[in-house]
Parts: sequence; C-alpha cells; structure tokens
Amino acid sequence: MSASCKQLLFQVLLLLISCRHINTKSPGPTPPPLVPISPLLTLERSVVFKGVNHTEKIELLNPVSITLECTWTGNHNKLPNITGFWTKDEHEIENSRLTVQLDNEQYNLKRVFNIVSEENLGNYSCVFGSEAKIDYVLAAPQIGEVRDKPIVSYVGDSVVIPCKLEETKPKPNSWNWYRANGTDKEQILPAAEPHRYEIKSEERETKLLVHNLTEADSGMYYCGAVYAISTAMGHVKLKVITFQEPLKPFIAIVLEVIVLVAAILLYERSQSKKNYTAGNGTNDQTDTLTQGENNGSEGSSSMRQRKV
Repeated sequence: MSASCKQLLFQVLLLLISCRHINTKSPGPTPPPLVPISPLLTLERSVVFKGVNHTEKIELLNPVSITLECTWTGNHNKLPNITGFWTKDEHEIENSRLTVQLDNEQYNLKRVFNIVSEENLGNYSCVFGSEAKIDYVLAAPQIGEVRDKPIVSYVGDSVVIPCKLEETKPKPNSWNWYRANGTDKEQILPAAEPHRYEIKSEERETKLLVHNLTEADSGMYYCGAVYAISTAMGHVKLKVITFQEPLKPFIAIVLEVIVLVAAILLYERSQSKKNYTAGNGTNDQTDTLTQGENNGSEGSSSMRQRKV
C-alpha cells in the first residue's frame, strides 16, 4: 500500500474517532421568557392640617405604590426651617430625616412607599420636629361585625358559625376559616374532614358548619376575608356543653331547698321535744301539790273533831 493511501486511511480513522465524541443529543426545550411583573397601581394621598395631630385611614385591596404627602401650616413661631422625618409603627424610617423649609407659610413632606405585602401595612407618620404629626393608617378592609357573646351548642349536635362584612366593604376574593391552636391559627380544610366541616360563602358573608360536636370543639374560630394585599380577620367563640350543663343551676336550687326544709323540720322536732318535756314537769308538780293539799285537809278535819 502506498504512503498516500496510508495517510488517507489514517485521516479517515481520526475523523471517525472524533465523531464519536460529538454530542448528538437534541437540545432541551427553551425556557419560556420571564413574564414581566405588572407595574404597581399608583395612589396619592395628601393632608393639609393646622393642628398638632391628625389621623387618616386608607383601605387597600391590592399592592400599590402610594405617595403620602403632609402639609402643615405651622404654629405662631414660623421658623424658617424645621426637621422632618417619617416613621412606621412608631419607628423612624432610615434616611428619612431632612430639613423642611418654610414655603408659603407652610411646611411640606412627601414620600413614596411601595406596599406589596401584608408586612408593609401599618401606621405611617410624617413628623415635623416635635411640633406636629400626621398618621396614615394603611390597612386591608376590616370586619366590623364582632360577636361579643359565644355561640353555645350541645355535644353531638351541629352548629353554624356566621361571619359577615359590612355592605360598604369591598367584596373579598375568597374566604378562609381558621381555628385557634394554642398561640397560632390552624386553617380548616373541609376536604380533609368532609364529615366534620362545611364552608358556605357568598360575596360578603361566610358560614362554617361543624358537625358531630364534642367538648374539644370549644374555642375561638377565625374567619378571613382574603384580599390581594392582606386578609381581614374576624373571630367568633364557640362553647360546646353537655345536656346536663343547663340542669346544674336547677339541681343546685333543688338541693338548697331540700337542705332548708330538712333544717326547718329538725328545728320544729327539737322544739316539740322541749315543749313535751316541759309539760311533763308541770304535771308532776301539780300532782304533788294536790296530794299535799288533800293531806292537809284531812289533818284539819281530825283536829276539828277532837275539839268537839
């Protein structure tokens, strides 16, 4: 075999060897592009006040970017500038302190806050030195109807626990129910125990049905109106008792009456014994006196006869 043929054969062999190391696997699916996050809704709230304190309540349903603005007309001093800063839940917000100039006979503070979760809700305050403060209370709609007295039911029965939002409140996205579990709340999932729990919800009202009650079911129950930004909570207390429970006061009264009647009977019996004893003593004395009188009469008669 000629040298040229050997060289050609050697090149072909190298080509085959190199082809074996080529990755023939088809590439994986291309990951979908990231969905851009929708921009936050923007809100603006401003307050102009002349006093030293003011509170403004703002209900939020969705995450927002909110601009809070405070305008204070100042006091009689009208200093050319004062120190202003912002706080959240009485804690000063970092890097919020600045010098506020007097402009058109008033002081102005403005700041943008991104409220994206329940943790961002709270009491935001703009503070003008130690002179004045405006509170912005950012919160989800609250359940105003609170039941003071507990719902009472009996062992073995079923009970309906209601929860309702005011008509003026916005409709929640959904409703949840929770039960107090020590210091925490445990969500009630009817699908896990369909024979025990049912949840029936409408727009602004929900009901929790609990079947086959036991005394262990007593406790605090929480209804939650779910909004995009937070969950508004309400609470209802349930007390489960046995059928003997309502009879306890009646039984106690009956026992008191029996004890009282027995005491009266014993007292009257003791009094009757005393009267009987006293009566026998009087009769004995009377009989003794009568016999003595008779003897005295007989003696007097004998004496009169002797004299005659």
